[in-house]
Amino acid sequence: MARPRSFDRDHVLHAAERQFRTSGYNGSSVDDISAATGIGRGSLYAAFDGKRGVLRQAMNGYFARLAQFAPQALAGPDEGALERLHRYLLRAVHGVPLADDVPPAADRAAAACFAAKMALEIGTSDPEVQRMARDCFSVLATAVAECVRAAQRNGDIDPDADADDLAYLLLTIIRGTDVVGAYGHSPARLTSVAESAFALLPRPHHR
Repeated sequence: MARPRSFDRDHVLHAAERQFRTSGYNGSSVDDISAATGIGRGSLYAAFDGKRGVLRQAMNGYFARLAQFAPQALAGPDEGALERLHRYLLRAVHGVPLADDVPPAADRAAAACFAAKMALEIGTSDPEVQRMARDCFSVLATAVAECVRAAQRNGDIDPDADADDLAYLLLTIIRGTDVVGAYGHSPARLTSVAESAFALLPRPHHR
């Protein structure tokens, strides 16, 4: 009879995600992942089929968290939609949080969007990674666009504006915040960017 696994699979994948976020895919060796997760090389290969398998499963877990978090953060009554968009932009100042069972990222660069980071690094050579990154962005874009539409219904955003275009605008600014934050700019600077982005949302024309 096969021995049961002696590790928490989700915790291992969360720790591996942190390692990839911090050092990148190419900058993380199997030994690095082994040290970060606390399980041996042999167990990594047996359970996840090596480094690429760990990455893909970690990205699947990240997608599942986004698919739950984004709608929860942005859904709600129409009258609160504009404020939810505001809070969502401000949350980006500190990046995408890691899972609850691992410590916070040591620096802003490690708190950047995991899917975007991997897509930029290896997406052109790994269609599966590129697909998963695209799925992550689509989940966010859908949630933000629905929140924009709610704000339009409540009369807080110009009803003639294209909600999908506004969602892409906001998410482009949020992902740009990751880059600016990785350069070492202060939270105050990133907060100013978020507030400027919020001010770009077109308000209704009052007659």
